[in-house]
Amino acid sequence: MASKFGLGRGLADLQQEMENIPDISVLAAGGRVVVKQIPLIQIGANPDQPRKTFSDAELAELAASIKEKGVLQPILLRAVDGRPYMYEIVAGERRYRASKMAGLTEIPALVKSITPENAMEIALIENVQRENLNPIEEAAAYKNIMDKCGYELADVARLIGKSDSYIRNIMRLDSLPADVKKMVADGELSASHARTIAVAENPTELAHRIINKKMSVADTEKMVKVATRRASGRAYSSKTIDDATVRDIESRLSSALGVSVTLREKRGGAGQIILSFATRTQMQDLVDKLTR
Repeated sequence: MASKFGLGRGLADLQQEMENIPDISVLAAGGRVVVKQIPLIQIGANPDQPRKTFSDAELAELAASIKEKGVLQPILLRAVDGRPYMYEIVAGERRYRASKMAGLTEIPALVKSITPENAMEIALIENVQRENLNPIEEAAAYKNIMDKCGYELADVARLIGKSDSYIRNIMRLDSLPADVKKMVADGELSASHARTIAVAENPTELAHRIINKKMSVADTEKMVKVATRRASGRAYSSKTIDDATVRDIESRLSSALGVSVTLREKRGGAGQIILSFATRTQMQDLVDKLTR
């Protein structure tokens, strides 16, 4: 995996070339960025794009503006292999969609060499800073970047400039049933109500009750206190192995392998064992021990 948060270096140079680009707040390091006119047929959407819903009315309004004034800000692309298209969108899918709607055949774009991990970071930061995501999309985006990039909750909090408790509370929504998620995405149920019932055994039933009775969040909290809770309904849980056991495992592995060992536990029993070596010789000894 690429080193975390290798973003930001080169941004000043980019801004000098392109002046202010408010929706692209960070970029991966390395390489000169050049604006090109890229045919739309050569561009594909990012499968890890956090934003899944786009308002038809907003797209039509933007398309009308593009017909009149053109695309005023380039989108950000990265070159990809093994896809039916040459470039994948990192930031600017809304402009890309509106340009197609406006009948354009090409679009101004910044093409940059960016790793998949950093592309996910940039797309997430862009959408969170511009408040483009509904709460369900936001929760899913945090889970996706944690699962695919190996990030911890604290890593995501630092990446987007939010508190650990904010990320933890939002991520409660990802554990809700699909029908309740739709209620939140459609605006029928508030995110605050949804977070409150996420720990309950029957969130769908409670969601309908909240909507039908127009219950306040305070009343919902009282209702959940007496409702049956499900074992997996709590928010992100970072540790299930106690510290003493972690230290014991690290010590035993370190003695057996002859290198420093760090154990990091994640959600659902997953995790990482990190082996650190100080010299090439120590690395080779470690490889020999692991491959015997």
